[in-house]
Amino acid sequence: LSLFAIGDWPTDGTEMHAAPSGHVLQDVEMSTDGIYILTILNGKLKVTPRQAMDVLALFADNDLEENIANAAGLHLNVWPNLEFQQMFKDAWRMLRDYFYDRELHSVDWNGIFDRYLPLVERCAKREELDDVLKQMIGELSALHSFVYGGEYPSPYHGNAALFAMNNVATLGAILQRSVENRGYLVVDIPERDPDFHMIDGEPMYSPLSNQVLKLSGQAGLKPGDVIVAVNHENVMDVPDIHMLLRNMAGESVRLDVLRTSSTSKFRELRETKRRLLQSQGIEAAEGTEGILPEPLVVVPMSSGDSGNLAYAAWEWKTRSRAKSLAAAAGFSIGYAHLRDMSGASSMDSFVRGFYPDYNKDALIIDVRNNNGGNIDSWLLDTLQRSAWMYWEGRSSNITTGGLGWDMQYAFRGHLVVLINEHTSSDGEGFARGVSELGLGKLVGKRTWGGGIWLSSDNHLVDGGIASAPEIGTYNDNFGWGLGVEQMGVKPDVEVDNNPKSAFDGEDTQLERAISVLKEWLEKEPVALPKDPGHREDMNKKEGVDDGCSA
Repeated sequence: LSLFAIGDWPTDGTEMHAAPSGHVLQDVEMSTDGIYILTILNGKLKVTPRQAMDVLALFADNDLEENIANAAGLHLNVWPNLEFQQMFKDAWRMLRDYFYDRELHSVDWNGIFDRYLPLVERCAKREELDDVLKQMIGELSALHSFVYGGEYPSPYHGNAALFAMNNVATLGAILQRSVENRGYLVVDIPERDPDFHMIDGEPMYSPLSNQVLKLSGQAGLKPGDVIVAVNHENVMDVPDIHMLLRNMAGESVRLDVLRTSSTSKFRELRETKRRLLQSQGIEAAEGTEGILPEPLVVVPMSSGDSGNLAYAAWEWKTRSRAKSLAAAAGFSIGYAHLRDMSGASSMDSFVRGFYPDYNKDALIIDVRNNNGGNIDSWLLDTLQRSAWMYWEGRSSNITTGGLGWDMQYAFRGHLVVLINEHTSSDGEGFARGVSELGLGKLVGKRTWGGGIWLSSDNHLVDGGIASAPEIGTYNDNFGWGLGVEQMGVKPDVEVDNNPKSAFDGEDTQLERAISVLKEWLEKEPVALPKDPGHREDMNKKEGVDDGCSA
């Protein structure tokens, strides 16, 4: 922090005053009436009149003792209904000023204000204001219009202990309550791609997996094993096992399990003891045979991490299935699933799926359930690269690990993009771009239908937002909205996933994509250019007129 004073005319010299060393400026603001300068120095709120001598005194206050405001009891009184009216007016005004169409789709926006303001005056809580804002935005008939965020009353009242008590952890597996087994049957333990299993630098496995438990000298569970108790409490004594896992994320928990499928070290020890006793002519006591509960210490994960693990496991399983189906159909394939189009994580997903397999016969880019973002142009730019030159050395060529072709990493095969009704925003923009640029075919279901883009920068006073669709899209073919807005992108091949079949693990859309690619490759094989053959002798032949005057 420094202060400078400009000298009187005609000089332009300045005199600098530095703040005392050790003073850390954390924030500086001007009061709304312009009379005071508000600074936070070393955690202290200092109020300084905006006069030259007072400002100089600010810099001379080494001990930060002058004009220090007592912020310990500082509170802000809010009249909720008046604040709701302010937020309604701000939202209405910013929609008027930010909306991509100056004419607001020919809606009488002033009339909309008059219609909904009386409803706001009757709002008793923030959730009711949200309802009114949603109805108001709906009058514009535009997607990418969202109402979210802001200050809502919490049942936890800011109490971390109360929040933790209701924060349910999970075991990162699919469990099924089984009366027959008197416990919870392990149905499935999700596994993600072993080559890309890190999340923020940490490996992400199920707490029941062998990858985790072997580090503590324990064996992981397998589908078919049964959990009968959590911390000595019978799981059948509560409506759901997760009631026993509240506030347990990251904490050690003892499970009692019946290892009907996985390796039981306890059972091996009992069997060894039984054989030893038999070798000595001693009969084993009753109860030493059969499957008995044994302890297992695990560390449950948060529900968010569990959901992320399950999604990553689905991605890997779908990628593996795509490769298996393609191999059975007689061609090679690459597969990349993009959860969204937002920054580094989605770019990483594309890179992991595309570049190892850029030289395959076919490629599936799966944007089903894609939440949007803004990387479509980068993806489309990568997919438009074309091979125009091929490389071959003395001992290597394109088929034996040679350099391949130029442009480097250009995809030469056939592309299918998988879409569904949950493909939204930039996921739709990417799909439309693939179609418009003739890069591939679309398979699946008609998409969400958001063709007007936004920046989400028109926030309200409590941090919430009633987002304004700000950026219109168009081209000569479709006009406004690219045929996406309120319509969605229609696939070239329409096929739905039956909910029951999908629950049972089938993926009809993926299977249809493979069949589409197989038929496409049969009609248009992806072939390498023919070898030019024998290299000509480029030396000038004596006595032969080859037209060269050199």
